[in-house]
Amino acid sequence: MTDDVAGQVGQGAGKGADGGPDPVLEPLVLVLDGFEGPLDMLLALAREQKVDLTRISILQLADQYLTFVAEARRVRLELAADYLVMAAWLAYLKSRLLIPEPEGEEPSGEDMAAALAFQLQRLEAMKAAADRLMARPRLGRDVFARGAPEDIDIRRKSVFEVSLYDLLKAYGEHRKRQETSVLHIAPVRLYSIEDAVQRLSEMLGRMPDWATLSSFLPADGGGELLSRSSLAAHFVATLELAKAGRIELRQDGAFAPLYVRRAGTRPDE
Repeated sequence: MTDDVAGQVGQGAGKGADGGPDPVLEPLVLVLDGFEGPLDMLLALAREQKVDLTRISILQLADQYLTFVAEARRVRLELAADYLVMAAWLAYLKSRLLIPEPEGEEPSGEDMAAALAFQLQRLEAMKAAADRLMARPRLGRDVFARGAPEDIDIRRKSVFEVSLYDLLKAYGEHRKRQETSVLHIAPVRLYSIEDAVQRLSEMLGRMPDWATLSSFLPADGGGELLSRSSLAAHFVATLELAKAGRIELRQDGAFAPLYVRRAGTRPDE
């Protein structure tokens, strides 16, 4: 029961079965106690207090509605299902209002009419409540929560203040980064463990008594890296020779100098 269906009825002119134009079906217009308009305007006018739903004649409503449906079926118009359902229910309600009430437990016509009016009143009340809810301030539209991000379009435009020299310099650095460069790694001279073992083996015959390990290191430093590698290599070499039973090691305390002598040397030598 909407304006769409009423509009379709109003545009239902076409060709009849005999080839001639069908009569134009007028849209549904209700005349109820001074009110005229489509059926879907009843609640809107009632909300504006122009029509009292409790005073609407159910018989007049049923007569005009059934007349509209009959005219629509005469011109072979396809009606929506809700139109036909409402027409059947109103026809039944009209019969209950006109025919004397039979004895039984079924509700009377007046009760059914009152129930229909009550349903219209409830629908009007629900629409009014919905309108009041929609009229309240809404979060994000009328009021905003503290700290909520603002819907602001931020556009940034970069402005570079450079000179011609800066541009040429940047271009040169960019071109330089694109050039292929060869990495040259200078060879590093390190003292190997094999060299330290050979050097200590050659000096075993000249070991008189206990001597510090540092006294066997080569005199030419050759830099800090070579000196560190020489000390580490000679230390590992002494461990290898001690393991082989060729030399003896001694250390008087933690972090004290390491003493070395040839194995088998008598204390009085």
